[in-house]
Amino acid sequence: MSGATAKVQSLSSFVWSIAEILRGDFKQSEYGKVVLPFVVLRRLDCLLEGSKQAVLDAEKTLPESADDATRDMILFGAVGRNVKVYNTSSFTFDSLKGQDPGQLHDNLISYIGKFSSNVSDIFLDKFRFTEQLKRLKEGGILWNVFERFCEIDLHPDTVSNLEMGYLFEELIRRFSEISNETAGEHFTPREVIRLIVDLLIANDDAKLTGRGIIRQVYDPACGTGGMLALTEEALKDFNPNIRVELFGQELNDESFGICKSDMLVTGHDPEQIAFGNTLTSDAHTGKKFHYMLSNPPYGVDWKKYQDPIKAEAENMGFEGRFGAGTPRISDGQLLFLQHMISKMRDDEDGSRIGIVMNGSPLFTGGAQSGESEIRRWMLENDWVEAIVALPTDLFYNTGIQTYVWLLTNRKPASRHGKVQLIDASGERFWKSMRKSLGSKRREIPDDARADIVRIYADFLNGGSGESDVSKIFKTTEFGSREIRVERPLRLNFQVSEERLSRLADEKAFQKLKDDEAEAICAALGNLPNTLFTNRDVFAKALAKALKAKGVKIGAPVKKAILSALSERDEDADICTDKDGKPESDTDLRDHELVPLAEDWREYVEREVEPFVPDAWVDESYTDARDKQVGRVGYEINFNRYFYQYVAPRPLEEIDAELKALEAEIAGLLKEVAA
Repeated sequence: MSGATAKVQSLSSFVWSIAEILRGDFKQSEYGKVVLPFVVLRRLDCLLEGSKQAVLDAEKTLPESADDATRDMILFGAVGRNVKVYNTSSFTFDSLKGQDPGQLHDNLISYIGKFSSNVSDIFLDKFRFTEQLKRLKEGGILWNVFERFCEIDLHPDTVSNLEMGYLFEELIRRFSEISNETAGEHFTPREVIRLIVDLLIANDDAKLTGRGIIRQVYDPACGTGGMLALTEEALKDFNPNIRVELFGQELNDESFGICKSDMLVTGHDPEQIAFGNTLTSDAHTGKKFHYMLSNPPYGVDWKKYQDPIKAEAENMGFEGRFGAGTPRISDGQLLFLQHMISKMRDDEDGSRIGIVMNGSPLFTGGAQSGESEIRRWMLENDWVEAIVALPTDLFYNTGIQTYVWLLTNRKPASRHGKVQLIDASGERFWKSMRKSLGSKRREIPDDARADIVRIYADFLNGGSGESDVSKIFKTTEFGSREIRVERPLRLNFQVSEERLSRLADEKAFQKLKDDEAEAICAALGNLPNTLFTNRDVFAKALAKALKAKGVKIGAPVKKAILSALSERDEDADICTDKDGKPESDTDLRDHELVPLAEDWREYVEREVEPFVPDAWVDESYTDARDKQVGRVGYEINFNRYFYQYVAPRPLEEIDAELKALEAEIAGLLKEVAA
């Protein structure tokens, strides 16, 4: 476990040994539902034990008329340390050990019920801890589990908030691993969080220096709160006098419970951590934040939430969060990013965003797709500052390529209209772990993290010596106009047995009465079996043959006849419409991507006309927003920008290797035969 102390390793092993007591009475997938709440409970018990008597004394002095707010204020004050939790039970873990073991279940329920409402709700509603206590009692193992938890000291003076974060991280990973769940839904590796935080504050020295500085930090998918905690730590390391206010929202019950408990212990307002689906029910409506960071789920569909999201996009437009568009239903990452952009501050400080996403938001979707329009909106507003490609195999539940996007609405002048791409995926920026943790086989060491931050902060490119890993582009270089290139329709016509058989398959022809169909076929039989290379000439011959037989047909049947009896022919005459204009051949239709910086006419003159002189651009194919020819699309093809050609090995070398392998195989076969 990267960065973890020996103390955390020891604690993790001890707690894991407690989980083994559950074997037989609980499924492995259920271990976390018992152990994690118990860890939180023990943490709170250790925290509150020293102030227990002060709280009990303060409670006795409370007037009967005291409302909940007054009660909380007085009892929080009795606890001290700016802790926003109390417990008015006379019990502690230590005193419960001295009680009748047969009464432990009832006593624990009573103990939990005497927490301040902000905590009791966590245990009752989110952890559903009373259900687990009942099962422990029925299995006859409640006392064993409780007694083991009494042996560990989780007081903040013994186990820091950072160490508790590591402990939860390791426990969740292990519980997720044995139950085949996705640990990545719960947390992000600490070194990745540190990188994001360092990137966010890299050039904010002046803004963060001095006294009276307040910064609000937000994570819309906060999990257990790791990103929030590490951001606060980094800000306080930079400026011990800074006041950091943490905000978040989380959908997973257990993760929410852990995060909120951590906020209580560290003196933050627990009500600023909300429960629920950020995308459908924003718990922080109207709030703006200085720093926002998140690792939303990758490739998770939002089908069951689509109605309120699409309604907000359509009805509120840019007054809501999703005015730029919605991505495909199979992946909601860009919804989270749009949500975060909606919470950027408009003051002089502005906001900075750091978000981890997979490769899909970079390039998925063609021109005027939801994804492309969202990218267009971000780039044309000049919010995207940098994108950093991370090494693979960094995360616990996936080995895929991931990227850190950095956005701000207060770019320095040097970055106006530009985006920095940093390829930090190479061996220079990672090292292998001694022991894999799930899919996590690599980590970003401290020196590599500092290297990435330096390249970003100094805006290095070109002659800096970092051009192989850092490139700077104008925002418009990611955009293009998709123009529609048409080719003329050229058809020949012939009344042959093969083509007549195709006529029988045409729907309009199948709807005719038998005598009508026979009459048409008889008329067609009078046409010469020659190849017509002009549609108008054939149409006149067809009309004459039908008239001679006294057959009248409607437009659908005529269209069916022409379709069945025709074939594409490059040597045939061009088919024209009633105005004499060439008709397009949809099978030959093509689309060209013209860079935004270039005039499409010049592009066509250079790249199309020399090769297909009869082609033309469909000028009715226009962009929905600017109404100009061609549809605007944006994509960021990261791999293309950093592609490095590797020459193939000489054929002689490959041939020698193949012969050596053949000889080896032959030798093995001889051994088998012998």
